[in-house]
Amino acid sequence: MARPRIKAITPTHNDFLLDSGFIAVLNLAMGSQMSSTPEVNLWPSTEHALEYLRRADSIPHRVEGEATLLEFVPAEARRILDLGSGGGRLLSLVKAAWPGASYVALDFSPTMVETLRKLFAAQSSVTVVAHDLDEKLPAMGQFDAVISSFAIHHLVHERKRSLYKEIFELLAPQGVFCNLEHVSSRSPLLHAGFLEAISCADEDPSNKLLDLETQLTWLREIGFVDVDCHWKWRELALFAGVKPPASQN
Repeated sequence: MARPRIKAITPTHNDFLLDSGFIAVLNLAMGSQMSSTPEVNLWPSTEHALEYLRRADSIPHRVEGEATLLEFVPAEARRILDLGSGGGRLLSLVKAAWPGASYVALDFSPTMVETLRKLFAAQSSVTVVAHDLDEKLPAMGQFDAVISSFAIHHLVHERKRSLYKEIFELLAPQGVFCNLEHVSSRSPLLHAGFLEAISCADEDPSNKLLDLETQLTWLREIGFVDVDCHWKWRELALFAGVKPPASQN
């Protein structure tokens, strides 16, 4: 995710045409879409991780996406994996709705892992695992649901697809994958509008954004069914897929 300032601004169409600040944002957006820096990942940095934690609650419309995600976690879920758990925000929401389930929280940032272990120290139902999503997922058994929030877009595209395949293999039959994600816009102009809408001053060089349609296609090719985008605001989207019953695999 990109870094927002404190006050959110929603410019009008005329503002887009006349505001020199928007022109600067557009230039930034065009540059970000034209250049690719797959080697950049700032998340091991304590400063970068802490900055995200400070602003996590201010991401516009995030609550709407999270509420939609909760609608698609199976009611009978007993084992749930959270990929890129960060500060534990999404995991805490899901845990409140499924208090009887057991959880695995996975992240690779030392700052995030420490935060997670402190947050869930007294809760035996949560296991925190330090793991880099750039690497193949470790053996963790089967899950009824795999969830993720604003994490997978930091991976190069080839790794996104292979991770989706690994998630499919980790899910029990009729298990669900729910991904609340930052996806790419269709054009630099739309991307600039998103940056302006979240009051973004700087593009996060760790972002490796990919369009929603490609990711939905990948999930279907891998074998997920009922694949769809269930909520979207500009570049923020909640999409999900279901692993079919064993008889259909």
